Amino acid sequence: MEKKNTYFVDIDGTIFVYRKFETYETTEAQVINSTRKYLQKANDQGHMIILTTARPEYLREHTELELTKNGIPYHKLIMQIERGPRYLINDMDPNNPGDRAIAINVKRDGGIKS
Repeated sequence: MEKKNTYFVDIDGTIFVYRKFETYETTEAQVINSTRKYLQKANDQGHMIILTTARPEYLREHTELELTKNGIPYHKLIMQIERGPRYLINDMDPNNPGDRAIAINVKRDGGIKS
């Protein structure tokens, strides 16, 4: 059985063009197409997509509607994380050498390049 990957993906500046919190409910989200395509391909291959955002919890329903409207696939949504750097910490399998935690930094609003 092939092991699947888990993608932790920030929303604003990565999936949608960056906006300030106070404008979310009064402006339309602009999807970054290269990221949407990347996530769709990962989803089609059976990988798990966990979206993360510093958006406050009171914007959960609005955020879910934006994601659905723009065809963004995901399995879980984690709201209200801190705005500082994010760390992914994972163990390494001694029987299967190689990194098990991988970070991809993208320029704000630049999307994920395949």
